[in-house]
Amino acid sequence: MPTVSMVQADSQEECAAELARMYAAFNLRPLLPLTRSTGTERWLARAAAKAPNHEVRGLAGL
Repeated sequence: MPTVSMVQADSQEECAAELARMYAAFNLRPLLPLTRSTGTERWLARAAAKAPNHEVRGLAGL
């Protein structure tokens, strides 16, 4: 299972902007669309690393 990153922000626009930055900087893919959190009324989304296009074993991929 990949490592999952989460963005949480006060506005939908702020959350979307940070997601876009993370997608580009860390080669992530979306896991959860922008969603309004019940109770906190904050916006959140989750992203994970894209699957590599080749198999990496051991420390060779570092």
